[in-house]
Amino acid sequence: MGNNISASGEEIAILVGLRLTSRAAQRVAGEVISAEESLDELAALAATAGARVAERSIQTRARIDAATLVGSGKVEELQAKIPFHQATTVIFDRELTPTQQRNLENALDVKVLDRTQLILDIFARRARTREGQLQVELAQLNYLLPRLTGHGAAMSRLGGGIGTRGPGETKLETDRRRIHQRIHSIERDLERVRGGRATQRRQRQAVPLATIALVGYTNAGKSTLFNRLTGAGVLADAKMFATLDPTVRHITLPSRRRALVSDTVGFIRNLPTTLVRAFRATLEEVVEAELLLHVVDASSSEAAHHTAHVLATLNEIGAAATPQILVLNKTDLLGGEPDAAALARRILGDPEHQPAGAAAISAATGAGFPELLEKIDEVLALDPLIACVFRFSSSDGAALHVLHEHARVLAIRYDEDGCEVEAMTPESIRRRLKRYLISNRQPAGL
Repeated sequence: MGNNISASGEEIAILVGLRLTSRAAQRVAGEVISAEESLDELAALAATAGARVAERSIQTRARIDAATLVGSGKVEELQAKIPFHQATTVIFDRELTPTQQRNLENALDVKVLDRTQLILDIFARRARTREGQLQVELAQLNYLLPRLTGHGAAMSRLGGGIGTRGPGETKLETDRRRIHQRIHSIERDLERVRGGRATQRRQRQAVPLATIALVGYTNAGKSTLFNRLTGAGVLADAKMFATLDPTVRHITLPSRRRALVSDTVGFIRNLPTTLVRAFRATLEEVVEAELLLHVVDASSSEAAHHTAHVLATLNEIGAAATPQILVLNKTDLLGGEPDAAALARRILGDPEHQPAGAAAISAATGAGFPELLEKIDEVLALDPLIACVFRFSSSDGAALHVLHEHARVLAIRYDEDGCEVEAMTPESIRRRLKRYLISNRQPAGL
């Protein structure tokens, strides 16, 4: 096989897509967007992985070729293009079978990757925590296991570059028994991670602290939104899967209720099933949340497709019934005054998937944030707000401080014995200050 890296140290890639003309083949393949749009997404993935795309090529066929995916004619065309571009890698916009990958590598004599391998490589680069690294390794091993037989020269990819990060350099040469043993070992480690997360959730639930999870298609702006909501310093850039390991921070809502916000990995079309399974522990943060902020890039022409895919993935992991707020992000790129309701109708279309609310914002500029926070306060069910009136004596300063810190004080009247306070109060604080509560009446003079 040829060298994997160009003389300049840069990987040069040719991208190959497939347009199916047979309706039956399209249904089997689950076609939802055009081959051109899908190849645009593959190009963004390749750039995130560090490759320079030299050319994009789309093959039109009635059905998938069992031997090479794209047929012998397209393979001959690629054979001519590889030396012209000095390409080091050919990336196919579909998952290749082991036979297809072996045949293509033998014919093209360069590294051949499919969409799944590219996504796995990006995840391997992005994982920072031990948990994330274990999850990536598990996904890669599950992907590689059926491809061990006859994988040929690709089994010893030690030259570096896309497709060789993570466990690839050391695990490809092991036999099935050792890989199975490693998979079982990782699964045991991840079960311990799940146990730790369950303990953390029980501790959080001991006090009524709601969890809000950010979900959405990759590169929708979740991390920018997370940073603005919480003041965190999470990496936020234009590359896909900029955030991999989940991050949790506290926020204080306008009602003075506190909540936990969790930033999670972005979803994507055709997310490898190995990754969905491997990232079960991370996705539990979504499943266990009381509220989902479904972040959508409202400026994208593919917003409707992206939103539909996220909704389908949420259904797959058992989070479809969780209340959602549709956060229509990047409205600064639309121009004019954004209409959240109109944008939501255009993007969702299906009336069966109407969210609990919608907010039009720009995470980059902060526009629309007061409305978003009010919407969160309105929708969040845990620790609901109750209109209460309390009576505090002059010696109850500590209790009054608790009310000011955790509730929204609407009015206060002082007299010689103390004060009466009207406040929108979380249920947990109402119970905590029950002894000071005045039942079923408004204070005089307020």
